[in-house]
Amino acid sequence: MIRRKKKIRKLRGSHTHGWGCKKKHRGGGSKGGKGMAGTGKRKDQKFTWTIKYAPDRLGKRGFHRPRTVQYTPVVMNLSEIDENFELFRDMGVIYEEGGKLVFDATQLGIDKVLGTGKLTRALVVKAYYVTSRAEEKIKEAGGEVVLA
Repeated sequence: MIRRKKKIRKLRGSHTHGWGCKKKHRGGGSKGGKGMAGTGKRKDQKFTWTIKYAPDRLGKRGFHRPRTVQYTPVVMNLSEIDENFELFRDMGVIYEEGGKLVFDATQLGIDKVLGTGKLTRALVVKAYYVTSRAEEKIKEAGGEVVLA
């Protein structure tokens, strides 16, 4: 049989829309919900349970810095400079200037030079920031630090 009129049109004015009792099939409420949904008239009972067993479920907590504001510096240790000396020389990151070897960390996009490891050669290290321990080790090896 082909319906000439839509069922919803036919049921306009009906309290139950063909589901019997009014309580049945009231929409999203009959499906349950997510999270703290469905507290309804039993709010007080559920609220005491929440405070006792799940206090972190209510309200916002903490502060999250936006990703655009967060910044993690790119770092390199002295040991990495020493191990990859030949590679950096071929790349042109280590070059000779005025009889001294210069390591330019800014060319590699490195923000900070850290002091882990040994430096076996006298190098002039150019960087945006060098830790105090790294500076000591560079000077012990006969080099110097130039902040860019």
